Amino acid sequence: MVDFRLSEEQELIKETARQFALNTLLPFAARWDEEKIFPTDALRQAAELGFAAIYIDEAHGGVGLGRVEAALIIEQLAYGCPSTAAYLSIHNMANWMIAHFGTEDQRARWTDDLSSMKKFASYCLTEASSGSDAAALKTRAVRQGDHYILNGAKAFISGAGDAGSDVYVVMVRTGDQGPGGISCLIVEKGTKGLSFGAQERKLGWHSQPTATVNFDDCAVPVSNRIGAEGDGFKIAMQGLDGGRLNIGACSLGGAQFALDKSLDYVKERHQFGRPIAEFQATGFKLADMATDLEAARLLLYAAAQKVTDKAHDATQYAAMAKRLATDTGTRIANDALQLHGGYGYLMDYPIERILRDLRVHQILEGTNEIMRVIIARKLLG
Repeated sequence: MVDFRLSEEQELIKETARQFALNTLLPFAARWDEEKIFPTDALRQAAELGFAAIYIDEAHGGVGLGRVEAALIIEQLAYGCPSTAAYLSIHNMANWMIAHFGTEDQRARWTDDLSSMKKFASYCLTEASSGSDAAALKTRAVRQGDHYILNGAKAFISGAGDAGSDVYVVMVRTGDQGPGGISCLIVEKGTKGLSFGAQERKLGWHSQPTATVNFDDCAVPVSNRIGAEGDGFKIAMQGLDGGRLNIGACSLGGAQFALDKSLDYVKERHQFGRPIAEFQATGFKLADMATDLEAARLLLYAAAQKVTDKAHDATQYAAMAKRLATDTGTRIANDALQLHGGYGYLMDYPIERILRDLRVHQILEGTNEIMRVIIARKLLG
């Protein structure tokens, strides 16, 4: 395991992200949720601090931080708004894939605009018939001269829609069935044959659009392929280690907010002539919430360091951290709602929004059932 005493620089990074969350995200998060606003101005302000290119090399327009620093940033942003922080995580992953695996020409075409969030990015892997079994995806790209012709659809795509992302990092089948037949293409908004389904009606994550992305004889230049043919699955899996850490960090930030609100509430709420904070059952519940949150946080930081170091067990630890952080975050948010009683169920209080936003983290970037499969396989060799 890794000893996690944050450095002075890491503490500064954490505090910068926290102040941004408190000043720019938290005051508006409830309205973004209620009115389903995609907060592009706030996202671009985040990009000014480097939060749209966290772990992209400085030589390629990023800030060149490691995965621990990324987790610190995303966690603090999620304290202000888990939904918006989660979109930033997805955008970072898509931007990193282009910067890390792309050519100099491709980086010149896209990474500057993505790092400033002049343009927004989405990541397209999931399909309606291949969620957990990502290697079974069916969206096909057939090469015709200097273009690929795409046909198929991607489901549950964050940022998708006419008012959403400008750049779509898409995993497509260019060869035989299985992981080796998958390639990665960049599809830009406005490409003929690219269209979007209706906006999904969701439990949470209301500050980011979500829709199906459709490809109908969509012609994409071969120069938009990231890596060689057949590299797509490898690129996708490398991206997912970091994505899992970031979604875990989102859960930690939302859970910390829920815990802090609960600590305030139990001191103010009186029953039977005294604050409910004085009841042992309340104290025990809060103690468990705080302990579980800290345990999940430490495992996430350890996993983030392993991913940064490219450790042999990095994927196992990323899966462990994602599973624990997202399960713990949802449970803490639910416990916070219970401590608030009937008020926790009302939209006048923020706890129900946090619970709605955190619940999906147990599903995306690989369900927590799939995380258990990954961990078990690693343990059993």
